Amino acid sequence: MDYKKLGLRIREERLRLNLTQSQLAESIGISDTYMGAIERGERSLTLDTLVRLVNRLGVTVDYMLADSVEDTDRNVMEQFKQIVDRQPLDRKQMAIQVLRSIFSYFEDGESRRSVD
Repeated sequence: MDYKKLGLRIREERLRLNLTQSQLAESIGISDTYMGAIERGERSLTLDTLVRLVNRLGVTVDYMLADSVEDTDRNVMEQFKQIVDRQPLDRKQMAIQVLRSIFSYFEDGESRRSVD
């Protein structure tokens, strides 16, 4: 388990919600000092604390532990879903257009290589 990466992800989500470490710590029932140590990757956290944390941040445990989970199609799609779910509809539609362009570029490149 990479606690530094977990801590960074927690910090990113906390900042996304415009919360201070103190506010987040208080809302999940831990000390400010412990919260700071978690974000710096200096301390591990119990499953109970992790569950309270993800519930408060509005993310999934899978998303928080993504750096510790194998990259499989299912896990990659879950990470993608986690990122997309937080976006407004217009950004989701823009993301679809960008993905279509990217995949079209790859397909065009493969077509050119098979012709050569």
